Amino acid sequence: MHRIWIFLLSAAILAACVGRGSAPASTASAPSLEGEMIVFAAVSLTEPFRELAARFEQDHPAVKVIFNFGASSILRTQILQGAPADLFASADEKNMEEVARAGRVAEGPWIFATNRLAIVAPASNPGRVTALADLARPGLRLALPSSEVPIGAYAREVLARAARDPAYGSDFAERVLRNVVSSEPNVRAALARVALGEADAAFVYRTDVTPAYRERVRVVEIPDPVNVIARYPIALLKEAPCPAAARAFLELLRSPRGQEVMQRWGFGAP
Repeated sequence: MHRIWIFLLSAAILAACVGRGSAPASTASAPSLEGEMIVFAAVSLTEPFRELAARFEQDHPAVKVIFNFGASSILRTQILQGAPADLFASADEKNMEEVARAGRVAEGPWIFATNRLAIVAPASNPGRVTALADLARPGLRLALPSSEVPIGAYAREVLARAARDPAYGSDFAERVLRNVVSSEPNVRAALARVALGEADAAFVYRTDVTPAYRERVRVVEIPDPVNVIARYPIALLKEAPCPAAARAFLELLRSPRGQEVMQRWGFGAP
C-alpha cells in the first residue's frame, strides 16, 4: 500500500515544480517561486501549518503547498521508501534521526517548536478520570497508539516516570497499559475515539484540544514532574521537488511571524 501511494504521489508532482533560481528565497521576494511544494508533517501540526501555508501562498501566489499529515513514524517510512517530499516536520527527534541516518536530509534538522502532553476524557467523563493515577483503574478504556508513534512513546515515558514515584507504585505503567483497548494510528485518531465516547481516556498533545474539540472533551493535566516536553524538528529533504520554495517556507516558519502562529496554537518556543 505504501509503495502504491508513493507511485501515485510521484506521478502527480512530476514536472510540477519550477523555481526561477535555486538560491534561498525570503517571503519578500515572491515572484521567483512557483510550483507544488510537498510538506510531510506530524498530524498534531495540522492547524498552525495550514494557517502558515495560507499566508505563504498569499506571499507566493504561484506556489501551492501540499500537505501529507500523519504519524511521524508512518511519514518516516514513506520518505525512506522514496516518497517525494520537500520538508519533513516530525513530532519527535527519533523519526527525524532515522531519516537523517538514511541520508535523506539535505539541510537541518532544526527544532522549531515544543509541546506538552495531557490526558483527555469525554465531556461526560464516564470513566471518572480526574488525574493521571485514574488511568490505572481496572476496567478503564484507554486509547493509545503504539510506541512507534511519537505520542505513544511519549505517553509510555510519562508512565515510566510516574512508576518511579512511590505515590503511583512501581507497577503503575503495567496497570495502565493493561487498560489499552485500542491502538490508534496517530494522536488525532485517539482524540476522536475519546470524543465519540468509544474510550474513557487518551494521551494527546496539549495543542490537540483545538476549538473543534473543546466542547467534546475535558482536559486532565499531567503533573510537571512526570510530564515530557515533545520537541519538533524540521528538515529540508534531498531530491526535494521545490527546494527554493521549501527554504522560503522554512524561513517563514522560523521567523517571528511564523513563531507567533505556532504559539497562538499552543506550541512552545524551540
